[in-house]
Amino acid sequence: MSESFDLEHALQVAREAAAAADRIAMRYFRAADLAVEHKSDASPVTVADRECEAAIRETLGRAFPDHAVFGEEYGHAGDSQCLWLVDPIDGTRSFIRGLPFWSVQIALMVEGELVLGVSSAPAFGETAWAVAGGAARMDARELAVRPVERIEQADISFGNLRTLAGADGWSVVGRLVARAARSRGYGDFYSYHRLAEGSQDVVIESDVNILDIAALTVICRQAGARVTDLYGQPIGLDSTSILAANPVLHRQVLSCFDDDAIQSSAAADS
Repeated sequence: MSESFDLEHALQVAREAAAAADRIAMRYFRAADLAVEHKSDASPVTVADRECEAAIRETLGRAFPDHAVFGEEYGHAGDSQCLWLVDPIDGTRSFIRGLPFWSVQIALMVEGELVLGVSSAPAFGETAWAVAGGAARMDARELAVRPVERIEQADISFGNLRTLAGADGWSVVGRLVARAARSRGYGDFYSYHRLAEGSQDVVIESDVNILDIAALTVICRQAGARVTDLYGQPIGLDSTSILAANPVLHRQVLSCFDDDAIQSSAAADS
């Protein structure tokens, strides 16, 4: 990343873009006449999703006209080493049902590295953000993960379990639930915010894409978590799963998935 690039300025712009989207989304949230459409992949979309992304793109475009943008609703535009990743309403199903578990997600990737994340949850009244090399914050608070050292002491949150349920990893989930102090099933942004502030210890999620997790990856990482996919690989444009925890717990949980993969491979070869 170029040393001349001003991440703090980029963060200010991203927060302004998120705030603009927040205002739009809250006008539609729990509206009785909100129309719902379905995209080709059967996922729901509303006018709120589209208006929020348009507002975000406008704000980013004014400040950084040469940057590229990849958004949930309007796809990829531009060609630049600086790529903004935008999910205008992450958790549209919750949004449609009047549940507050949705957020505005904006991240910046520079030369393939995630360097900035803003996660705004206006229905909860909280916004988290971080840049590479800096502290993670939520409103006025600095965030830090909890220094738990054993799975038996940990609160584990599972996100979308659909792909895990149909794969060998389901047995790992069962063993982790049996070992952990508590298990939860928060969706979308919520578990990552709790992890970053130290009130949750592990987040495991499958069936995700980079727009869902880019900003949250930066925030959790800068709060002291290690964040990879379920195979221990860095989060990137092609990631479809995520494991986030403090480094000690991350190593223990990752080893459970590694052991399962080894056993499954051995069974397939026998």
